[in-house]
Amino acid sequence: MSDALDFLRPDLRDFAGYNSARRTKTNGTVWLNANESPLPSLADQGQQWHRYPEPQPAQLRARMAELYGVHPEQLLVTRGSDEGIDLLVRAFCRAGRDGVLVAPPCFGMYAVAARIQNTPLLEAALRDCDGEWQLDPPALLETVVGHAARVVFLCSPANPTGQALSLEQIRSLAQALDGRALLVIDEAYIEFSAIASAACLLPEFSQLVVLRTLSKAHALAGARIGAVLAAPELIAMLGNISAPYPIAAPSAALALAALSQPVLELSRQRVVATIRERNAMASALAKLAGVRRVYGSEGNFLLVRFNDRALAYQQLLSAGVVVRDVSAMPGLADALRITIGTPGDNLAVLKALQAERVV
Repeated sequence: MSDALDFLRPDLRDFAGYNSARRTKTNGTVWLNANESPLPSLADQGQQWHRYPEPQPAQLRARMAELYGVHPEQLLVTRGSDEGIDLLVRAFCRAGRDGVLVAPPCFGMYAVAARIQNTPLLEAALRDCDGEWQLDPPALLETVVGHAARVVFLCSPANPTGQALSLEQIRSLAQALDGRALLVIDEAYIEFSAIASAACLLPEFSQLVVLRTLSKAHALAGARIGAVLAAPELIAMLGNISAPYPIAAPSAALALAALSQPVLELSRQRVVATIRERNAMASALAKLAGVRRVYGSEGNFLLVRFNDRALAYQQLLSAGVVVRDVSAMPGLADALRITIGTPGDNLAVLKALQAERVV
């Protein structure tokens, strides 16, 4: 089995990162090492936010590691999944040389990170097989081998298509990519899926990385809290290249409160309700005359093809309903992605489409 750091940019292998004031472990009562204000802001309300936060908030890191079934040293707290994507591309891809491989149609931030790093973007497109989106592993492996892909990003559950990879599929891919590329499984929507997290495979594959977020199931999109799960040496290296203080103290406090047992139980109940609404919406949408296809989904959204996508989109907007127009993505010219909302939100979608008789 290969070591994840075998794929690291050679120029970063001895890079220790910025030694910030809070990164240095020191004890004291008079803090004069970071050029902070000695007095809190008048808007502080006793939170002591005039001090820089921990680079990796210890309590939050431990709580998230417990939630995801890993050790704290296997987890890096990030500003949402987006920061994890950016760090991985910057760490493992040399500009103009090492490719990033994606399976479109998929989440656009992988391509954005590749563009910013000036690294080649490679594709192994999903196949729409009679209403089921499927990965093409032979094509993926051929592209990795033939074009020097260094990082492979796969959503599971996939955004916007909705399908999820089984643990057997992920294990097979990790085995095939061993010694060739880093395999990153983005699990932003895993809480809405019946499939277990790929985090359980981390002990088997040092080149496997899992991304998680509190934005979706835990309703903290505004707090911007995510995580990278990986081998401890990879996590340490990513910490070296991350911002000195990536996690704002108010966000960390809010996230820690959201991961208390009472709030977690409420979040789980909401997930169950969302899944129930998702299934009901899929059935109701499929009965509309203007709907061509509703794809099965393991996320908190549905991908829907329309006979007239532009008209459907406009009529939803006219009713005050904002959905995601994904028509610019490959193979989705007639599609919209609809997030599952409250029962009232979902009813508004159905009424808007029924009232206008979209055909």
